[in-house]
Amino acid sequence: MKTLIVLAVLGLAGLTATTAQGSQVQRGQAFAQANCAACHAIGRSGESSLRTAPPFRTLHLRYPVETLAESLAEGIMTAHPAMPQFRLEAGEIGDFIAYLKTLEQ
Repeated sequence: MKTLIVLAVLGLAGLTATTAQGSQVQRGQAFAQANCAACHAIGRSGESSLRTAPPFRTLHLRYPVETLAESLAEGIMTAHPAMPQFRLEAGEIGDFIAYLKTLEQ
């Protein structure tokens, strides 16, 4: 009986972690849709509407997306004027990177 209870608790803990991760990815995707999709292809397919804006699904081929965390916290600045400057909060950074990681597969 104790074994069944322990297994049930562990199963719920795993389900809760999976649900939390799914919510994080959804928030990251919503951020990308609201702030990035006008120029970047943010999904698993499609072309970026701005030719110089790399599709998000290819970012991990250039560098590990985790390395974006510091730039996102400090404010991304680029050499081209069309890219707005972004400064994200810690939770937003985690959400956005979690979403980008789903595009690596």
